[in-house]
Amino acid sequence: MTDTQVTWLTQESHDRLKSELDSLIANRPVIAAEINERREEGDLKENGGYHAAREEQGQQEARIRQLQELLNNAKVGEAPTQSGVALPGSVVTVYYDGDEKDTETFLIATREESGQGGMETYSPSSPLGAALIDAKVGETREYSVPSGATIKVTLVSAEPYHG
Repeated sequence: MTDTQVTWLTQESHDRLKSELDSLIANRPVIAAEINERREEGDLKENGGYHAAREEQGQQEARIRQLQELLNNAKVGEAPTQSGVALPGSVVTVYYDGDEKDTETFLIATREESGQGGMETYSPSSPLGAALIDAKVGETREYSVPSGATIKVTLVSAEPYHG
């Protein structure tokens, strides 16, 4: 696995996700009891409560698997402290195709790392994120979009993210 394929998590994000996982696992008996209770209400074909409980169980189990996979493969460390270089965990401002008025500011991180903040997030493994990793302020990089076009992006600033 390369560094851009690894999910980087700060200790705070790791702890928050681990807490969510522990809570979901602890809730398993509650969901199982609700399913059993709904099952005893009679005909399962017309039992909306039973089907809703089963759906909830499926969603929780999927999130448990997602969190387990994420936490098992994540690298936990400090957010970058370096300014001026685009790294996972950096808030960057860029402009596109030489147009200094066409700027965008976003976080280079996984969606899990960005938490519930309102900032746009691009994964370090996305075409844009991968193109910017290790770029220095003023440097122009190129990346391809799904249509096959090549976009030039210039790094204006890069600062450590403070969620």
